[in-house]
Amino acid sequence: MTFFVLAYLAGVLTIVSPCILPVLPFVFARAGQPFLKSTLPLLIGMAATFAAVATLAAVGGSWAVEANEYGRLIAMVILAGFGVILLFPSIADHLTRPIVALGARLTHTAERQSGLGAIGTSLMLGAATGLLWAPCAGPVLGLILTGAALEGANTGTTVLLVAYALGAATSLALALLVGGRVYTVMKRSLGISEWLRRGVGAAVVLAVVAIAFGLDTGFLTQISAQSTASLEQSLIDRLKPKTSPTGAMAPSMAMTGNPANAMMSANNTMMMQSGTSQPTASALPVEAISPSFDGAVEWLNSPPLTTAQLKGKVVLVDFWTYSCINCLRSIPYVRAWAEKYKDQGLVVIGVHSPEFAFEKRVENVKKATVDLSVGYPVAIDNDYAIWRCFNNQYWPAHYFIDAEGRVRHHHFGEGEYEQSERVIQQLLAEAGLKGVASDSVAVSAKGAEIASNEADVQSPETYIGYMRAKNFLGADGIVNDAAHLYTAEKPRRNEWGLTGNWNVGPEGAALTQSEGSIYYRFRARDLHLVLGPSSDGKPVRFKVTIDGKPPGENHGTDTDADGNGTVTEERLYQLVRQSGSVEDHTFEIRFLDAGLEAYAFTFG
Repeated sequence: MTFFVLAYLAGVLTIVSPCILPVLPFVFARAGQPFLKSTLPLLIGMAATFAAVATLAAVGGSWAVEANEYGRLIAMVILAGFGVILLFPSIADHLTRPIVALGARLTHTAERQSGLGAIGTSLMLGAATGLLWAPCAGPVLGLILTGAALEGANTGTTVLLVAYALGAATSLALALLVGGRVYTVMKRSLGISEWLRRGVGAAVVLAVVAIAFGLDTGFLTQISAQSTASLEQSLIDRLKPKTSPTGAMAPSMAMTGNPANAMMSANNTMMMQSGTSQPTASALPVEAISPSFDGAVEWLNSPPLTTAQLKGKVVLVDFWTYSCINCLRSIPYVRAWAEKYKDQGLVVIGVHSPEFAFEKRVENVKKATVDLSVGYPVAIDNDYAIWRCFNNQYWPAHYFIDAEGRVRHHHFGEGEYEQSERVIQQLLAEAGLKGVASDSVAVSAKGAEIASNEADVQSPETYIGYMRAKNFLGADGIVNDAAHLYTAEKPRRNEWGLTGNWNVGPEGAALTQSEGSIYYRFRARDLHLVLGPSSDGKPVRFKVTIDGKPPGENHGTDTDADGNGTVTEERLYQLVRQSGSVEDHTFEIRFLDAGLEAYAFTFG
């Protein structure tokens, strides 16, 4: 109930957000019509369509986004026709194009009909408006959409989206009631109803043009985020449930920023915030009963494993995803434990829960397991079923399960490997195994697997997709879901930007023409970037510079000393490894071919 109220109030706040401006003309075009038979159905149609499309987009991936784009185009044509007819009603009879004729019928029918016919027509106009509405992804909407991506299609997600849309519809209805009275008074006292009609028609046409040029998802998004985000965040802070830690299996949200980023890589600082248990050698409390692994869509390196089959075994569950730098740096230890204790009763299960859409492709995960020498069982958790059963929040996350099937310890993020190995040893000893080794594994990591020096890392994980992007540098901001030409600016530490023609989506950015680049002012030993080739799999060549010069001895494992490299697959690429002292530098990667997709920076 709390989140329902929060979503509704956040929707109400959209009335003060410039992102609502493009749909206002469509709503105010109904001024002067009966509220119950005209305005209310339009607002309901708008809210229902937005909720349906947003649900599909959150859980359905790129196909749903593409389908919505076609719907937006159709809606723009219909509503442009609606605006033209308001401007020039005399030409309605001369319109022969089917889509414009439909707009004419909708307009005239809405004005002339009464009863169910008028209501149905208003609902259709509202549905078209809902396809065009692109509300700003503030903290509340971001939280709902991220939850939808994690939880999958369910009634709760849709209810929250409907609540958000109804909140917006409520504030619009109140504004329209006031505006409608002003509209009526002006018609009666001044006799200028025809000019009012034409003025509204011109506003509708201008709104369609603004939407067609991406103004609703570009400039307005930037100024709207500043106007409402703080209000939404205060709502979250006031209404969120006050809970206390209840053990390892309780949901843990160790975040200091936007709560939409519920899925994130964990590091040691976050672990201290999230309450990682610090047991002594003898104190390993029972935290929960081991959840089921039945939600896996596929298993690698093993047939499906069940909790019944694992009884009598000590189990280490490792939540990971193959483009996560924190996961890559912990895998050498997990791999070493699996090998060292496999004959003493330890079973390691890697649960691969994807962060990006390309990590849902099983073939990509299979290749990653080969490249990383992961030979233990891997459960493909594309639907986040196992993730939800464990109430997990982090990559990597380790859960230690005893021979009785009970979770006895957990650890999120990198580090504390000796302590984790002592937990394994203790659980094996409790299971009655003799001669359990007491020493710790010696790991020889290489490339991106080498642990970072946290004191040197002053740059945060940075996402390129607009849903989680921060510190972007650009006069026009990020233009969502549309090709846009970006130009370079001088960045300060942890600011980044684009040059060339890019289409920025919710997860990442695609280079639409050759000779585009990404730059970042950073401070860290290592710089990584998650990249993918063009959609047809064609390799993309690139060149890296540091402060405008080739990296030389500071090149990463995926570049040479001249900064040359090639993107051949979707994965994390190590582009910089500094050999000397760590200082602030400006990194730039220039892509020589179109089609490249970029997702996130990570540092070490």
